Amino acid sequence: MKLIIQIPCLNEEVTLPETLADLPREVDGMTEVEWLIIDDGSTDATIEVARANGVDHIVRLTNNRGLAAGFQAGLDACLKLGADVIVNTDADNQYCGADIAKLVEPIVDGRADMVVGDRQTDTIAEFSPIKKRLQKLGSWVVRQASETDVPDTTSGFRAYNREAALQMAVVSRFTYTLETIIQAGKLLVAVEDVPVRTNPKTRESRLFPSTWSYVRRNGISIFRIYAQYEPMRVFFTGAVILGAAALIPFTLFFIYWVQGDGAGHVQSLIFGAVLFNAAVVMGALAVIGDLMHAQRIMSQRIFERVRRLELELGVPPSHYEPGASPTGQPATSGAHAAPPSAEDRGGGAREAIER
Repeated sequence: MKLIIQIPCLNEEVTLPETLADLPREVDGMTEVEWLIIDDGSTDATIEVARANGVDHIVRLTNNRGLAAGFQAGLDACLKLGADVIVNTDADNQYCGADIAKLVEPIVDGRADMVVGDRQTDTIAEFSPIKKRLQKLGSWVVRQASETDVPDTTSGFRAYNREAALQMAVVSRFTYTLETIIQAGKLLVAVEDVPVRTNPKTRESRLFPSTWSYVRRNGISIFRIYAQYEPMRVFFTGAVILGAAALIPFTLFFIYWVQGDGAGHVQSLIFGAVLFNAAVVMGALAVIGDLMHAQRIMSQRIFERVRRLELELGVPPSHYEPGASPTGQPATSGAHAAPPSAEDRGGGAREAIER
C-alpha cells in the first residue's frame, strides 16, 4: 500500500524543515511513504526548502486560494499519484509525525475509511478556556449534523483511504475540516478517531488572528455547512419558531377585539402578520433547500464518477511539479520526475476507453 502525506503550505520556509524532519519514511502496513506539499501561492522560498528537504511531489497553485481549495487540490493529486492512503497534516509542525502510524492503523486493519486525530484540546496549554469551550460546542454541533462521534472536528490531522478520498468534495472557501466530517457522516464512509499528540506552538495561527475571529469564522462555517446538509431541519425549525411567535400578537389582538377594543390594537395584528409572512418564507426556504440538497447529492455522485474516470484514463494532476530526488536534489528525471501513468497503476487509457 502506498501512503502519501500531504501538507498545505503558505509561506512556510521557516517551519517546514522542522515539520518534514518529524515525518516518517516508513509506516507499518505501508510499502511506500511519500511526501507532497500544496503551495498555496507562497511568496517565499517554501518550494525550494521543500525540495531541499526531500519532498517527493509539489502542487503549486498560481495564487492564494485558501486552505480548503489547497486541501482539495492535494487530495486530487494524491489520488492521481496512486495513493492508497492519504494523511493530511499542517506545515507549522502542530502535530506529532510519529502518530501517523496511529492514524493509518484503523484503515490498514479495515475498520475505518477516515480517521481523525483527537488533539484532546483540554490538555493544550496554548488554548484559552473560552477557545476550549467554543471548540467543544462547535464539535458537538458538527457531530449532530454528521451523526458521527468525532470529538475534535477541527483537527486537520487525519487520514483517508482511497474510497473516502474519492468521495470528498469541499465547497467551503475557508475550511475543509468541518465539511469533510459532515460529508463522511452522510456518505458510506466509516469514521473513527484516535488520540494524537501535539508539539509546542511554533507560530501564531494564520487562520484565526484572534479569539473573536475564531468564533466568527467557525460559527459562520458551521451554520453554512449545517444548512447545506440539513436545510429542512434548519429552515423548518425557523418557520415553526416564527409561526409560534406570530400567535402571540394574534392572540392579544383577538382578546382586545372580543373586549371591543380591537381598533386600538391594530399594531398587534400587523406585527403578527409580519411574523406569519416570515414563517411562510422560512417554510418555503426549507422546501427549496431540501430540493437543492438532493441536487447537491446528485452532483457529488457525478463528481465522484468523473474522478474515477480520470484515474482510469491516467489524467495527470493539475499544477503538478516533481519534488526532490532520493538524494535531496531537485528531480529532473527518474521516479519522481512525473506522476505515474495509468499503465503504472495497473490500468490503461486504452483499456478504460474500451470498457
